[in-house]
Amino acid sequence: MNYLAHIYLSGDDEEIIIGNFIGDFVKGQQFNQYTQMIRKGIILHRYIDSFTDTHAIVRRSKARLNEEYHKYSGIIIDILYDHFLVKNWLNYSNAPLDEFIKKFFTLANRYFDLLPESVKFFLPSFIKNNWIKMYDTVEGIQEVLLRMSSRTSLPDNTKLGVVVLRRDYELFEAEFQAYFPALIGYVSKTFGIALEGPKLLKEAE
Repeated sequence: MNYLAHIYLSGDDEEIIIGNFIGDFVKGQQFNQYTQMIRKGIILHRYIDSFTDTHAIVRRSKARLNEEYHKYSGIIIDILYDHFLVKNWLNYSNAPLDEFIKKFFTLANRYFDLLPESVKFFLPSFIKNNWIKMYDTVEGIQEVLLRMSSRTSLPDNTKLGVVVLRRDYELFEAEFQAYFPALIGYVSKTFGIALEGPKLLKEAE
């Protein structure tokens, strides 16, 4: 899962949120330098990634992108699933999305000194350009993929990826809707994190 899902799945504890947010940037035993609750967030991030990578529904989604992205297809699916989380946000949270994002940006700035250097480097742009909200549209996803391909090893197959997304949009959304409640249930059961929303508890059963 990508940034929005990781933040959302952290619940209300500020340090768990920060740990989950920086999870990709803390390798191996480096997490021992953080507080107990930030460590819990980092471990939560790793469990979410493991659960996602091995789930049959997610693998089905990735299979449609293997030709264009090969081993990077999982990164694209993470972004696409965040798009569908944005689109269906009110199914999962009582808080307006803009309010949720603003609250997280304030939190990230408050913990700025504790963040890994690589996170400090991209966070100002991440906040200024509101990358999370960019996932709201297919055009926004295209822009995110272009930026990622310019600064990472992600292949620059943005146009092909967007073509597949548009072609199989309803399939991807149905797979997200089937998968995400299962992930919520897993996080709630494994880490004891309470997540509430209008339809959430019913769907996660």
